[in-house]
Amino acid sequence: AHSTAESFRNEWVIQVTGEVAPRPEGTENPGIATGAIELVASGASVLNESLTPPFYINEESDVEELLRMKYRYLDLRRPGMRDMLVLRHKVVKFIRDFLDERAFLEVETPILIKSTPEGARDYLVPSRLYPGSFYALPQSPQQLKQLLMAAGVEKYFQIARCFRDEDPRADRQPEHTQLDLEMSFVEEDDVLGLIEELYTALIDTVMPEKRVLRPFPRLTYAESMASYGTDKPDLRFGMEMADLSDIAVSTDFRVFTSAVESGGIVKGFSAPGCASYSRRQTDELIDFVKEWGARGLVTIALTGEGSINDLTEDQIPVARSDQGDRQEDRRGYRRHGARSRWAREDNKPGAQQPATRDGTPTGTDRPRPYRFRIRNRLPTFRVERERRAMGRYAPRVFHAKIRYREVHRVRP
Repeated sequence: AHSTAESFRNEWVIQVTGEVAPRPEGTENPGIATGAIELVASGASVLNESLTPPFYINEESDVEELLRMKYRYLDLRRPGMRDMLVLRHKVVKFIRDFLDERAFLEVETPILIKSTPEGARDYLVPSRLYPGSFYALPQSPQQLKQLLMAAGVEKYFQIARCFRDEDPRADRQPEHTQLDLEMSFVEEDDVLGLIEELYTALIDTVMPEKRVLRPFPRLTYAESMASYGTDKPDLRFGMEMADLSDIAVSTDFRVFTSAVESGGIVKGFSAPGCASYSRRQTDELIDFVKEWGARGLVTIALTGEGSINDLTEDQIPVARSDQGDRQEDRRGYRRHGARSRWAREDNKPGAQQPATRDGTPTGTDRPRPYRFRIRNRLPTFRVERERRAMGRYAPRVFHAKIRYREVHRVRP
């Protein structure tokens, strides 16, 4: 057996015959399930040899997604994937037991149904028996569970498969599984109370190491949109938004004033610990928010060198005026590497250096401890990608973006 074992390699299928015995004292391994026992082998054989796997299976490592999909049967053997399958089984089992104890009836609804108007496009399945006709895969059992309510099934639930033909996004995929339930003759608090009890009990039973708020915070739609800008906020991070419209409307920053004058609002939030972010880090944040529809970010960095309450009346107008100047020379001057209008005018030969009431010069030496930093950059790789996509119209689009945005120049 010993000579045979010397030829074993990872992922080979082997057969070992022997006697299970306790491990000698001091050699136990509490980190594994079989750490207290060992197999005293009397014989061994190879049932099937294996080629070298494309990635490590017995440890977690960063593997390319396409490679994992190609060798899915190997990927599912990794400890992390195995743990997720076990966790999903426990979650679904708990849901079924929980709702069964409360007189819910699990009903499996059809998959091949008639197309119904919902939020996304349907997946269609052609019918062999009825040429020219199609079945639709359900986006959710919405109308089917309403039919059950009308039929007298007062409490229904289902672990339902849903199919939606949507563009891929971070939280979207062609099919998913959801807990679908419906109740008759209940109030809003009945539904909210049941779901809160279900999920808190689920966490306590399946993942007791996790923490969950009790009771669940309840926000109205208006409160959620006002404080977080979304109807599904992640409350773990805080960073509630504050309305700055009354301050912004009195500035000379035209982006703010025009927004307020047109009936909009100006909001901001505090990001503790981010005042020391580099230009590269803030540019990455700007690129990120643009992917989600924002036009850019305006940042104010408080480095702790002074309190915002210590700002004088003389310093505040400077900070505000600087916004309009930086906004103005974004089109006319910044593309050529020139500085703001303060520097251009005050540094002209023979120009008189004006001063504020406290004698502080207004030129480039003027202290500006708090200022807006307006950045609007288009990364080079996006310019190249858009040029390829636009074909023969690419030069015009490319130069237009160079004219109005500060980007790294690339070879045409």
